[in-house]
Amino acid sequence: MFRTLRFSKAICSLVALVSLAAPSFAAEPAGRWTVEQAKAWQHKHPWLVGCNFIPSTAINQLEMWQADSFDLETIDRELGWAEDLGFNSVRVFLHHLLWEQDKEAFLKRMEQFLDVADKHKIGVVVVPFDSVWDPFPKSGKQRAPRPHVHNSGWVQSPGVEIISDPKRHDELADYARGVISHFRTDQRIHAWDIINEPDNMNRSSYMQHEPKNKPELSLVLLKKAFGWAREAKPEQPITSGVWQGADWSTDEKLSEVDRFMLHNSDIISFHDYQPLEKLKVRIAALKRLSRPMLCTEYMARGAGSRFDPVLPYLKEQGIGAYNWGFVAGKSQTIYPWDSWTKKYTAEPELWFHDIFRADGSIYDKQEVALIKKVTGASNKSSE
Repeated sequence: MFRTLRFSKAICSLVALVSLAAPSFAAEPAGRWTVEQAKAWQHKHPWLVGCNFIPSTAINQLEMWQADSFDLETIDRELGWAEDLGFNSVRVFLHHLLWEQDKEAFLKRMEQFLDVADKHKIGVVVVPFDSVWDPFPKSGKQRAPRPHVHNSGWVQSPGVEIISDPKRHDELADYARGVISHFRTDQRIHAWDIINEPDNMNRSSYMQHEPKNKPELSLVLLKKAFGWAREAKPEQPITSGVWQGADWSTDEKLSEVDRFMLHNSDIISFHDYQPLEKLKVRIAALKRLSRPMLCTEYMARGAGSRFDPVLPYLKEQGIGAYNWGFVAGKSQTIYPWDSWTKKYTAEPELWFHDIFRADGSIYDKQEVALIKKVTGASNKSSE
């Protein structure tokens, strides 16, 4: 009997170890939309097409939204150009420090932005948190751009001090719940994209300042942030986009972060800056989830991701399309990612991102003609 009991304990221990080591594929998360609900949301909207938007006068999220630099005139003008292209949605980034500064004033500026976007028949995908670029965000006046450097002033939300300490993650709960609950029934908002690229190590720019276990820390925050969003009970879908990894075709090949995002998002979102044939492989892998999809970042000319042929394909597939960048400005995303490690002294002949100059002139008229053709916008010229 003693031998049998000892054997049983050994079996239980082995099962426990296997359970810890094996990927966990839990039942459908509480509060997640059903596939039917997600498809019903999709049927209520046209094909969503637009860009990741920041006005040309802002270097980052803080400068876009803070009271002293909130430039509604420029936002109105530039969203007018977006409307002219046939864009009906934009993806915009917030920051938790804006909430800490003055939550009521921040919400008012968000209302103003949504009013202007709605005037131009444009809805908004809102990104509350971001793990990309500078991990030391500070409110107040933002620094000037580093000459010729891609996104030289973009900041993470939260920064390294908070993400590195899981005990501090709950400091963000009031912000996440507060913003989402305030706009939970607002149909001008298309979706909540909870954290942008949560496990991004910023290898070419700030990697030396990133915690070595950032993916694990980000997963802790990601789970909490999805929980805070669910508690706010938004009528809009919740998502967070996969962006790296060579193969998304099976759960076993996914990272823990990607697995969580794909199996907790109401609709599927993803980034892809590759040529069309590689994009097609990723889309085929994601179709196994049977949910509506948004490609929330694409179009890097130097990397082979271009409006032609990517945009027509995304429309053909019924996948929302948001190119990175719109008007060349303080974010300097006409320069490629390698501008962090390679010296540029003048505007590149081939713009990496963006469509317009700050005066409204077009970088590539053939691209604009294609965009208008795909979106069904009028054929009037945009000079």
